[in-house]
Amino acid sequence: MVIVVLAIIFFYLRIFLKSHIKKVFKSNKFIPFNKKNLNKWMNLTKRERYNISKQESINYLDKRKVLLEEIRKEYKEVSREKSKKNIKGK
Repeated sequence: MVIVVLAIIFFYLRIFLKSHIKKVFKSNKFIPFNKKNLNKWMNLTKRERYNISKQESINYLDKRKVLLEEIRKEYKEVSREKSKKNIKGK
């Protein structure tokens, strides 16, 4: 009996948390700053603009890190191939 009650409570708690988490994530505004939506951007509060620009900066930094890592990896592969060709040529 206790197990059934706990299972029901767990089930309803899970449903409540899922719906609550969706509401929290939907409430986050992410408006990229560009020429088309300048009015929307300016209607935001100063703190909202700061948080959005900070998040954009973090995303841009992450993309640059990934790209730089890919470039380094590709450079290592190319330099290995060139060194193998030089060894075979001698």
